[in-house]
Amino acid sequence: MRSLLNSLFSYFLTPAGLVLLGVLDSSVVFFLPLGIDVVIVILSAREPDLFWVYALLATTGSMAGAMATYWLGRKVGEHGIARFVPRATLRRAQSRIGRSAAYTIAALGAIPPPFPFTAFLLTSGACRLNPWSFFPALALVRFARFLAEGGLAAYYGGGILAWMRSPLFTGIVVALSVLAIVGTIVSGIAVYRAARRPAAP
Repeated sequence: MRSLLNSLFSYFLTPAGLVLLGVLDSSVVFFLPLGIDVVIVILSAREPDLFWVYALLATTGSMAGAMATYWLGRKVGEHGIARFVPRATLRRAQSRIGRSAAYTIAALGAIPPPFPFTAFLLTSGACRLNPWSFFPALALVRFARFLAEGGLAAYYGGGILAWMRSPLFTGIVVALSVLAIVGTIVSGIAVYRAARRPAAP
């Protein structure tokens, strides 16, 4: 079991895995707080000269996932969105969107989990926030966040790589993998039930 989880985590420590993780990180179902940030740090520590490439790959995947989530929110509309987002979170997102421009909402993409940015993506789509303003701003904010993380990891890479060889790191990898699997299953069930439930008028 541990070998399987290590293999799963190792796949994400590749350029293709990083892009896929970026897509999943911005989706409604996948659950792994700080997962993409951890992968960027590890990859940048391993290959410091490529830290900006990893930031770009993560941004590419993240934007693809964000666009899919935005268009899902746009499709279900303001009434249907309540099936996917907790009521308190939805009210907070609607309040921010109601009084802020697209650039301000995009700036929230710099905040790492547990900030519920997926709810803001869904609500932005449901409220038909201007995508031509929103997505370029979000891409810039996400790239800046990932670039900063990768740059710091590239600078402190020696210490990070030494820590990765410890038993503690192996245990963390296993724990994160289990958390991702369980959290994704729970989220998937919740989304499935929400999709079957009729929207509130």
